[in-house]
Amino acid sequence: MKYFSASSVVAVLVFGLLFLVPNLPLGQLGIPSNLVTELLILTILALGLNVIIGYTGLLHLGIAGVYGIGTVCTGILVTEAFPFQQSFVITLIISTVVTALISMAITAPVLRLRGDYFALVTLGFCEIVVTVLKEFEHITGGKKTLQNLRPPLFPEFLSSLEQSLDLVGKWRIFPIFYYICLGLLLLIFLGLRNLEKSRIGRGFVAIREDELAASAMGLNPAKLKLMAIGIGSGIVGLAGCLFAVHSTNTTEPQVSFTFNVSVIILASVILGGMGSRTGMLVGVLLLLGYDKIGTRLLSDVLSQLPDKPYFKLSSWRYMIFGLVLILMMRFRPYGIIPEKRN
Repeated sequence: MKYFSASSVVAVLVFGLLFLVPNLPLGQLGIPSNLVTELLILTILALGLNVIIGYTGLLHLGIAGVYGIGTVCTGILVTEAFPFQQSFVITLIISTVVTALISMAITAPVLRLRGDYFALVTLGFCEIVVTVLKEFEHITGGKKTLQNLRPPLFPEFLSSLEQSLDLVGKWRIFPIFYYICLGLLLLIFLGLRNLEKSRIGRGFVAIREDELAASAMGLNPAKLKLMAIGIGSGIVGLAGCLFAVHSTNTTEPQVSFTFNVSVIILASVILGGMGSRTGMLVGVLLLLGYDKIGTRLLSDVLSQLPDKPYFKLSSWRYMIFGLVLILMMRFRPYGIIPEKRN
């Protein structure tokens, strides 16, 4: 029975449901297909944050800034304004690695900080990234953004493969790109499962539970924290690459990479259960699914009532988020599906 735990069954059901989503009549239900794909991308983003805060206990409040680095890196590699113009596969790899390296380089000097102090530093990092992305228009596009991000799927020497699969110009649209995102989500989910069971993953948990005791047992907390930052930021950079290709532009920094985005992703991780991969999936799908899709559907229903309400449901979503978190902290403080602790 240990091979079929409750969390494993829930994970299989969630991925099964996600696999069937494109077969649903989304248009008749009033659900834009681009929002469904974006929900998967945000789930990958939350998985990256879960590595940092869930496994090692580092309160990172600037994950949206890391997300922005991955997105703009993709824009620079793909846009016609620069001579690189790489394929999607190459860009995905480079954006993941570059985002991880930049995040590690910036975070390394402050690894000795703990708790609230580390959180404040990462919050400042997020604000700096947004300002840099907004002001360096000649590189990042600024408010005008980097446009027309439509790379080929494979590098030039594999272009014949893309043509033989009849994917030229088609792989970026729904549902093919949706399944690409779902496949990457599944690979990351399984990869993190193996990470949890590895010596490195157990080291992450050790420094989260008691850093002093972990040091006494011969572990190097600074090295493990830096590895967690690198792995988590790399996953976030991958999500940023998917977001840029999906949106075909890098979007305005002050809209997509602000502190509010970091808080919403953090709330999703807390709601599902910090350190729990399955719990995080459920938390993201519930909270961000409500924000991206549920609010839209409920607003349409309310607008059709004879006595229309005097307020917009979308204007109250942050209050609803806060109320949900308060209730969760009161009745289920470890999340919907808590991490299994040995």
